[in-house]
Amino acid sequence: MPHFGKTSKKRLKSCDPTLQMVFNEVIKHVDCSVLEGTRTEETQNKYYAEGKSKFKYPSSKHNTFPSQAVDVTPYPVDWKDRERQTLFAGFVIGIAKGMNIKLRWGGDWDMDWEVNDNKFDDFPHFEVR
Repeated sequence: MPHFGKTSKKRLKSCDPTLQMVFNEVIKHVDCSVLEGTRTEETQNKYYAEGKSKFKYPSSKHNTFPSQAVDVTPYPVDWKDRERQTLFAGFVIGIAKGMNIKLRWGGDWDMDWEVNDNKFDDFPHFEVR
């Protein structure tokens, strides 16, 4: 059975308890890695400057403690596999829905179930609504 490593557990602990509940259930079924929960001002502004985020500090949901957002990706990581990222997101959203939790995913910001209409894709990003 998949399980989180020490680093993923530490990162997930920086997140809202709701996100922790969802991803502690997800890991029972799908191997994945927690990339980031709470972000520092320096990291957030670096990502903004690099075009990896649309928000400067403190406007991202990653900039709170506990974080209202988490970046998680299926393991092993393959950034070029858009279909795998989308399949994983659907699984995560389904798990959350079964727990009566609403999440927003960075591959479908407007939550219309159309994954090709984004102007900015952030496939590992999940946030509480």
